[in-house]
Parts: sequence; C-alpha cells; structure tokens
Amino acid sequence: MAILAFNSPVPTCMWQGRLLTGAGLALLPWMGYLAGTLPPGQAAAWVALDTLEAVCLLTAGTRLVRGGGGHRAAAAGAALLLTADACVDLLTSAPGAELAAAMAMAVCAELPLAALCGVLAVRRSPRCL
Repeated sequence: MAILAFNSPVPTCMWQGRLLTGAGLALLPWMGYLAGTLPPGQAAAWVALDTLEAVCLLTAGTRLVRGGGGHRAAAAGAALLLTADACVDLLTSAPGAELAAAMAMAVCAELPLAALCGVLAVRRSPRCL
C-alpha cells in the first residue's frame, strides 16, 4: 500500500496552491483600502493592477490545489505582475516611511511570491516544491 502512495501519477501541490489562493484573497480587502484612500486616478490604476494579480493568483492557486494542471500561464502572469508591482511601488514611493513600507512589501511579500510563481510556471513536471 505504501508503494502506491509514493507512485501517485499527479501529486497535488497543496501548500503552494493554498499560499497563492490565500494571497489572492488577501488582495481583496487591500483593493478596498486603496480605493478608499487614494485619489481617484491613482486608485483606478492600482486597483486594476491588484485585480489582475488577484485573478492570476486565485487561478493558479485553485488549479494547483485541484492537481489537474493548467496553472502555468496564471502563475507566469502573477510573477510578472507582482514583479512590476514591486518595481512601481519602489519607484513611486516618497522617501521615508512610504519607501520603507514599499521595500518591506517588496522584500517580504511581492518578490518571494513572484519567485514561487516563476518556479511553478516553468516547471514541466507535475512534482511540487
């Protein structure tokens, strides 16, 4: 019986899928905060970017949890969008606390998540990390 468990043809990537899904869901209240605190023009741009990120993360995450594949394009999109978000945040932040917050978000959240998405996007084998 143990041999059958180790020879599963398509292992599910539960922790990666849950992490991506959780990150996508965490963006929903963040978008509400941005919409309520930024000027209308800026809010529209940031909410649109975060909406695209959330869609990619949720798509990749749910497909990974289900184990059926099809997550690679969404993971690649999320990696690209998260990297762009981190770069634009850093470039548009005012010096001081705003820049420190942007750096913390980039280093602790956006770039590690982008790296995970990038790895998941290029892996051909169904094996998970």
